[in-house]
Amino acid sequence: MARKPRVWYPGAQYHIYNRGNRRETLFYEPQDYFKYLTFLNEAKDKYPCQIYSYCLMTNHIHIQLKSEEHKPGKIMGVTHTRYAHYFNKKYQLEGHVFKGRFNGELIQFPDYELEVNRYIHLNPLKANMVTNLEDYSWSSYHAYANNKYDPLIDDTSHFLSLFPQPQNKNYKDFLLSAMKPHEILLNPTK
Repeated sequence: MARKPRVWYPGAQYHIYNRGNRRETLFYEPQDYFKYLTFLNEAKDKYPCQIYSYCLMTNHIHIQLKSEEHKPGKIMGVTHTRYAHYFNKKYQLEGHVFKGRFNGELIQFPDYELEVNRYIHLNPLKANMVTNLEDYSWSSYHAYANNKYDPLIDDTSHFLSLFPQPQNKNYKDFLLSAMKPHEILLNPTK
């Protein structure tokens, strides 16, 4: 059966996600995360797009991106092909690293794009990988919460401008407002 074509138009924004084949681990050590982010950044340079947020989890990835000129398949295809070659060579494996092609959900409403951003950044906390978002290195959270430079994130003002001053603190509060009290083990905003 033929795959359903993805909807794309210049300026389309997506929530892209994929997981390891058979739900297996994608990132075993810090170098693996760095390699994936490097390949994503190089794909972004080759096929210009705007990455609003990302989070690399142990066995899956989330990316929020907008592209004016290129379908997300170009960006993700290059990234995932290069990472699969790296991963299989490093760990002496063969076969698929990712579970098929990536999933891409078109973000059509402004309110929803902020919810996607929150969902992506809360992933490590919701998965109990950390008790404090400040402790998770493999997401764009720090660009928003702490104004930390991230080569993948060109502009945090798209979302931070939606919050009153102090924007970073109000952004952190917005993230945590989606958590149920029993899910917040410590103060994730320090």
